[in-house]
Amino acid sequence: MEKFINFLTEFKSRSRHHSKLTNFIVPELIKFNNSNILEFGVSEKCMSTELFLNYCEIKKCKLFSVDNIDYSKKFSSDKWKFIKTRDDNFEIISSQIPKKIDLILLDTIHESKHVEKILYYYYDFLKKDCCFFIDDISWLPYLKNSEKNRFYAEINNYETFVKLLEIYNNNQTNFNIEFTFEGTGICKIKKLNDNKLNIPKDIKSRNFSIKNLIRKAIR
Repeated sequence: MEKFINFLTEFKSRSRHHSKLTNFIVPELIKFNNSNILEFGVSEKCMSTELFLNYCEIKKCKLFSVDNIDYSKKFSSDKWKFIKTRDDNFEIISSQIPKKIDLILLDTIHESKHVEKILYYYYDFLKKDCCFFIDDISWLPYLKNSEKNRFYAEINNYETFVKLLEIYNNNQTNFNIEFTFEGTGICKIKKLNDNKLNIPKDIKSRNFSIKNLIRKAIR
């Protein structure tokens, strides 16, 4: 593990995104040995792929990476299987990954409906007491006059955040959920049992109720 710890020190220092992955994913990652990891989204920078593969080489894990762009030449490792396809090509992907996965990371299309679709399908592959991570759930860096200032990323990330809360709202006995807002944010869903996920449930807030409006008026 000393080799991996030395790698993490350098990896974490590269950027806030590297730091976010280290701080939020690694505490779960280091629980595994001879396990299966599934990631959706590689990208040109290959940040999570590099992180996972470094761990896989030490702990004899296997990484399955899915992207619709061919990044198969980025790494050469017998611990890595690259699958060139969309993340919602369920039939092809299901035929090439194990039936049980120890960690899943989703970092592809950051739209709430897409995130919901991918989560509900691959959640069944996740082992009990293991985690499903969803990247880019913070809209704050994309607000107007903020550092990234990007309308669609702001709206998509916010809608994804709300959708995840709605899913949790009807699955509170099935999984635990945590968020970090470091960088562009990431969500951790920890599976508590092997139940099927219930459909999302709207969150009925009393924020705009008459009672709350009166409360605000008399402050």
